[in-house]
Amino acid sequence: MRALEGWTIVFDLDGTLVETASDICAVLNDLLEEEGIPPLPYEQARLLVGRGARALVQRGFVAAGATVAEARLDELVDRFVDLYRPRLAEKSRPFPGCIEALTALREAGAIFCVCTNKRTELSVALFEALGMSHWFAAIVGPDAVGARKPDPNHLLAAIAQAGGDPARAIMVGDGEPDAGAARAAGVPLVIVDFGYTTIPAAELGGDILISHFSELADACRRLATCPAVQASL
Repeated sequence: MRALEGWTIVFDLDGTLVETASDICAVLNDLLEEEGIPPLPYEQARLLVGRGARALVQRGFVAAGATVAEARLDELVDRFVDLYRPRLAEKSRPFPGCIEALTALREAGAIFCVCTNKRTELSVALFEALGMSHWFAAIVGPDAVGARKPDPNHLLAAIAQAGGDPARAIMVGDGEPDAGAARAAGVPLVIVDFGYTTIPAAELGGDILISHFSELADACRRLATCPAVQASL
């Protein structure tokens, strides 16, 4: 039997599978400039990515020293999405070693799904543009299930849509929403340290911390054979 047969690997998208910050931050700054607000430096804006468009717009305006009236927030979020949709894959690319890691994990028997705070339609469009859609049994944004990470129901719904079992699942993410969802769902967690987080990756409480996708297959095998994980099956 292959080492990961029957296991579901659940990936976050932005900052985990794909380096999307360049495109997202460029669109955020275009929106700020439309509103007469100076753009944010890239390194500052990058850390705002990962909680969905609404949170990005809210946090982006605050970071730029501006306030957003609640009555205008929906309008601004819709405008951000309209600006982002045609540009979502201009510079976005999978992180180094990502495709090789997916290949190794699939050869070990794993299936994959995506649990992301990005809207489902935008996530699907991005993966299609990058030629990556075929890797995933399910791509699940919060709009598809009525829950958003760190709510564990988002993670559990993604596993279910992929045909997986939460007792044989591993979460791979880069930020606090991923860690919160995994812990609440009782799912082992791999944290990557190259994503988007204001909290140091080593302090997010992952079971294993990795710095490159070349480490992921071994990390998943270790978690799948961990006595503590096996005891819960």
